[in-house]
Amino acid sequence: MADSNNKENKPNFFHGVKREFKKITWPTKDDIIKQTVLVTFITVVCSALIAGIDFLAKTGIDKLINL
Repeated sequence: MADSNNKENKPNFFHGVKREFKKITWPTKDDIIKQTVLVTFITVVCSALIAGIDFLAKTGIDKLINL
């Protein structure tokens, strides 16, 4: 009895997934491009800040060691 109930739930599940999938609002191509550029820009800026802080810390520690 549990097997027949399980077999009936599978098609209903996939119909539900298909119905919910149609409700998704997909971003436009322009939105995707803008978001990709923004994420890339922020990543580059954050990387540059981390590299600058690392360089300053290394330089400062080297100067303290060589006193």
